[in-house]
Amino acid sequence: MKKGYWISLYTKIENENNLKKYAETVTSVIKSFGGVPLIRGGKHKTHDGEDFTRSVVWEFPSYEKAIECHDSKEYQDGWSLAKNTTVRHMQVIEGFSTE
Repeated sequence: MKKGYWISLYTKIENENNLKKYAETVTSVIKSFGGVPLIRGGKHKTHDGEDFTRSVVWEFPSYEKAIECHDSKEYQDGWSLAKNTTVRHMQVIEGFSTE
């Protein structure tokens, strides 16, 4: 089974407190679906393309679990805390294996 990934690239954060409340609320929800944080902010250097304010990557046991988590009421309720003051590009992507 291929893993699933959430990739969120933030272009605008108007209210850091809203984003913090969102993160505090959804972290346990995401983990309950098997999500593991791989990237959550941190130092970065943009070589090509747009420079995003913040980048976040979560790994899930499967693509299906990643979708299920995103679509869950618990996650959507948490996202509602920040969605009106945050602009991001968010994708759920199926992993790839060379094995």
